[in-house]
Amino acid sequence: MTEQQSHRFERGTDGPKVIVAGVDGSDSSLRAAAYAAGLARRQGALLAIVYVQPVLAGGAALGAPVADTTEEIAQDLAAHIRESMERIKGIFDMRWEFHTFRGDPYNGLVKAADDLTADAVVVGASEQAGHRFIGSVAVRLVKAGRWPVTVVP
Repeated sequence: MTEQQSHRFERGTDGPKVIVAGVDGSDSSLRAAAYAAGLARRQGALLAIVYVQPVLAGGAALGAPVADTTEEIAQDLAAHIRESMERIKGIFDMRWEFHTFRGDPYNGLVKAADDLTADAVVVGASEQAGHRFIGSVAVRLVKAGRWPVTVVP
């Protein structure tokens, strides 16, 4: 029996089961979430939208209410995503979840992808100039080599 003959198609088991989309409120991350939603809908996969609230030690030292600000961003993102999903309700049937927690965006997305046993990760391209030199979250995810990573411009 050849290798090709030994691999048999199994109905309902091909394709991703969980697609993680990292969002941070930027335009590119919202485009990434929309792209991931299309992938999840077509594949019948769960869309797990993840926002990692950054912990900014410098802002806290200056007395800035950093935790309140990132929590507000998380609530705004969740509301925006719920509104978007309501608009497609009845047109497309799709399973999705929104997860948020505090931490470093890279490590947070890695943990979320591992905990959710993601089959793919979708993120937006970094819009920060400094990331061209030190590496963006997207580049670090690709280099981790643990899941297919799609970077949406």
